[in-house]
Amino acid sequence: MQINYAKKFQKAFLKLDKKRQEKVLGTIRFFQVDPLHPALHNHPLKGSLIGERAISITGDMRIIFEEHDGYTFVLMLNVGTHNQVY
Repeated sequence: MQINYAKKFQKAFLKLDKKRQEKVLGTIRFFQVDPLHPALHNHPLKGSLIGERAISITGDMRIIFEEHDGYTFVLMLNVGTHNQVY
């Protein structure tokens, strides 16, 4: 799986405190091993975000991403709380 990061994701990531940054990186490593693991709550989005997907980091933290070619290529679009990313 190849993962790239949009500028919006990078900017949002750098605004997180170190503890949350570590949690995001751990979730991404877990995602690389099994992107459809039930613990990630990987799901498609609707409305204006149709075509994008989300995974859960914690109860309120999310990563928004695009998946291509059966998870061969993933573009991480945004990271933050539920209210920040939706």
